[in-house]
Parts: sequence; structure tokens; C-alpha cells
Amino acid sequence: MPANTSITLLDGTKGIAGVAFYNCTGLTSVTIPNSVTSIEYSAFADCTGLTSVTIPNSVTSIGETAFRKCTKLASVTIPNSVTIIEGGAFESCTSLTSVTIGNSVTRIGGYAFDSCTSLTSVTIGNSVTSIGQEAFSDCTGLTSVTIPDSVTSIGKDAFSSTAWLDNQPDGLVYAAKVAYKYKGTMPANTSIVLLDGTKGIAGAAFSRCTGLTSVTIPNSVTSIGSSAFFSCTGLTSVTIPNSVTIALNNSCA
Repeated sequence: MPANTSITLLDGTKGIAGVAFYNCTGLTSVTIPNSVTSIEYSAFADCTGLTSVTIPNSVTSIGETAFRKCTKLASVTIPNSVTIIEGGAFESCTSLTSVTIGNSVTRIGGYAFDSCTSLTSVTIGNSVTSIGQEAFSDCTGLTSVTIPDSVTSIGKDAFSSTAWLDNQPDGLVYAAKVAYKYKGTMPANTSIVLLDGTKGIAGAAFSRCTGLTSVTIPNSVTSIGSSAFFSCTGLTSVTIPNSVTIALNNSCA
């Protein structure tokens, strides 16, 4: 593809296939018609010259690594039609400064925005229930995160190495209604009572907290993430309420 190429897809186009424009480094902008419903895996991955893309309200899914390493893409609006952002969809989009995620998105896949180092703010729509592993990991400039109470499940290290996490005080950090991570060194013989109304315990939330001896989990909790209590060698008492419907493998390994 020649340098500085702009593409306007034909009216009536229904989808963009996997790797359709993969590594088209000369592509600078794409106009997508309202007939498109899906953008498949790696459709625009490694399009390092892409600066502008408008995702129309007809699109319902953004596939795995669809825009991975589009290093000049500065902003993205996910329309309300989209229900799923798959894993790695915008991973390593290092110029991305802001993201607005529409109110119909229910799941943000693992690594979806991993290593978007220029990202400073994220607003997550009110229908999201699940944020995947390392979804915003290594977004070092991320200071503002708006997470709705609809979120019940957060994967391991979803917000690791972010300014948002760095700015939280030591102790148990909450992300909306999810117990996200115990930050800092836990004192010996610590008992944790989760807040009433807590909806989930994130992956690795208490990983290697050797000082933890007991946990009280309220009936509002529905999910316990992978490795939530990994290597909690001092833990002697934990009662899992009947409300929990998801307890991922190795929660207490």
C-alpha cells in the first residue's frame, strides 16, 4: 500500500475480515459505512500510520487484536452498538489519549488496552460486567478511570502499572464494587471484612498476602477471580457465600 492512503469502504459492506489490512503501514484513515457489523481479528493490526478511524453504530463486535499496535491512533469512541471488545483489540496503541466505551458493551477482553501508554482517562459504559486480565495494564499515564457499579468481575492485573493504581493509598483498593487489590505490605494477623455491597473479588486481589488470616465475604459477592488468594499461607478462615456463582480456577492455590 502506498504511503498516506485513505480507504473508504463500499456502501453495503457487511464486515471487515480478519487481517484485511494487517501491517498496511501506509494506511492513514478509514471510513467505515453503517452497514458494517463486525471488525474481525487483527483487521487493522500493525497499521502504524493509521491516525483516524470512525466506528459506526452498526458495529456490534471488535475482534481480537483488531487495532493492535496502531501507534498513531489518538482517540477512539466505541459506539453503543458494540457489545464486546475482544482481547488485545487496542493493545499497544501508544498515541491513544482517551477512550469512551459505549453503554452496550458488556465485556472488555484481556489486554484490550494493554500498554496504551498515552491513555490518560477511560470512561466505561454502564453495561460492562467483566474487565479481562491486564485489560489496562501498563497504561502508565492513566490517571482517571470511571468504572460503573455493573462490573462484577475484574481479571488479574487489569490496572497494574497505571497512575490510577499508584495514586491509591495502601490497603484494599476497590474498583467500583469490586475488591481489586491489596496494595502495599499486609501486616501479620490481618482480618479482612469486605464492604457490604461488594460484587466481586478480582483476580490475584490478595495474592501473596501472607499476613492474611481470615476473610469475611458478604452475600452480595458473585465472583472470585483466578488466584484471588494465591499463596495466602496464613489464611485459616474464609466462608464463600451461596451468592458466588463464579470461582475461577486456582482462586486459593
